[in-house]
Amino acid sequence: MTRLVLIRHGQSVWNATNRFTGWTDVELSEKGEDEAATAGEQLADVRFDVVHTSALIRAQRTAEIVMSKNRVSGEIPTKQDERLNERHYGDLQGLNKAETAEIHGAEQVHI
Repeated sequence: MTRLVLIRHGQSVWNATNRFTGWTDVELSEKGEDEAATAGEQLADVRFDVVHTSALIRAQRTAEIVMSKNRVSGEIPTKQDERLNERHYGDLQGLNKAETAEIHGAEQVHI
């Protein structure tokens, strides 16, 4: 039986400061690394054939941490594809979400 497992990346350093991240390539926070490790422990006995990630370091690092906890998959290919990246926020990238909502209105900035 084929199984698809979807995992969102752990908290990034910009998630921690409530910033629009989009395609900006930022690292995981310490909490994000812990979240990835927890996910890895929960999936430790799931056999994977391939790992797909976005082209962003936070997703790649999450996958690396998750797979480091895996006990049954061995060496498997990891494929990166920018089509899996988060949406691109354009000029909003890097801005604080709450401050942006105050300036432009909560109806315009869905957070």
